[in-house]
Amino acid sequence: MILARILSRIYKEDGIILVDSKGQKYICGKPKKENPITLKLLKENLNWKLLLDPELEFPEAYMRNEIKIENDSMKNFLMGLIKNLGRGEITTASAIIKRIYQAYRLLTNFNLPGKAKKNVEHHYDIGGSRGEKLYDIFLDRKHRLYSCAYWKKDTTNLEEAQQNKIDHIIKKLDIKEGQKILEVGCGWGGMAFEIAKQKKCEVTGISLSKNQIEYCKKKAKQLGLDNQVKFELIDYREAKGNYDRIYSVGMFEHVGRKFYHTFFKSMNKLLKDDGIFLLHTIGVVDKPTPPNKFINKYIFPGGVCPSFSQIINPIEKTGLIVADSETLIRHYDKTLEAWLERFLEKKKEVKDLFDEKFIKMWEFYMASCAAAFRYRDLVVFQLQIVKNFQSAHRTRDYIYS
Repeated sequence: MILARILSRIYKEDGIILVDSKGQKYICGKPKKENPITLKLLKENLNWKLLLDPELEFPEAYMRNEIKIENDSMKNFLMGLIKNLGRGEITTASAIIKRIYQAYRLLTNFNLPGKAKKNVEHHYDIGGSRGEKLYDIFLDRKHRLYSCAYWKKDTTNLEEAQQNKIDHIIKKLDIKEGQKILEVGCGWGGMAFEIAKQKKCEVTGISLSKNQIEYCKKKAKQLGLDNQVKFELIDYREAKGNYDRIYSVGMFEHVGRKFYHTFFKSMNKLLKDDGIFLLHTIGVVDKPTPPNKFINKYIFPGGVCPSFSQIINPIEKTGLIVADSETLIRHYDKTLEAWLERFLEKKKEVKDLFDEKFIKMWEFYMASCAAAFRYRDLVVFQLQIVKNFQSAHRTRDYIYS
């Protein structure tokens, strides 16, 4: 069986038992003697489908109950596979198909305001009011942040890690009391509320998610911050005003490569001459790569993770200056694991909101992303961007003091 031979080459450490649709067993690598991880293929056509397009065919088969993992979790299976695979591809055929998909996406993906709004609604407004309950299940309970947390050595839980992230960004922005702040892609408002409370600033948050904006406005009233924090349902291209500080966390992945220059041009226009802009985005450490087909189809339509070069080039063309750059490695894998653990603990509640297929889809989404951040090519870039040298700091002491 070709698939078994390929998996045997991939597994340099540990291994699995592969069982095909006829019950034939294949030893791939060096699986544990007792209760080895076992991958069962329940349909014969998976023997060749998984060779051609594993990135999409594997999760779709899992969602259709045509694949079973025995003696361990999907997360641990994927962690072991990606650890052994590294940054390579499973087969030459799958690599070619990815490149074809990359060219197709480049030609067809236009994240104009209308399309961008639909893409955002697909994920953040999922199931209407059911979506709000879904995010309550697995996000941190204090701020409801849906982005990479910041795990210090002594951090023990998700709530602490997300507070660390907020504090780290606030320090990088070097916010002064009374300044005007803009958050591009405000989520459920957790960071905006914290900045308003800590720094006594006027904060404006924008998003294309109707659910998020409605939630933020209600929360602002509950917290007594509605005179200090406001939220608008608009695209970044429609934002107006002049701001001392701008930050964007986990939104740039939705901009689309054709609009990177437009995005930074918009930030340049909105930022005061002595202002600071902080960009926090998922990125890839390799050269520009195609977006993940499964994630694009089911989770984040229109989304793409940029390489560092793809971010820097449009910044240079806009005239902005990168004053500081930090790559967060081994933070998002822990964040995703924390989300996945909470998600699976409340599987029954999720099933009541959606169905079994949805549970498998999101389990695979979080598990595969956690594995990619730990062993493959995904990181988080945090760039501090200014208009002139006078706005930049000479050292990083102000962040850590």
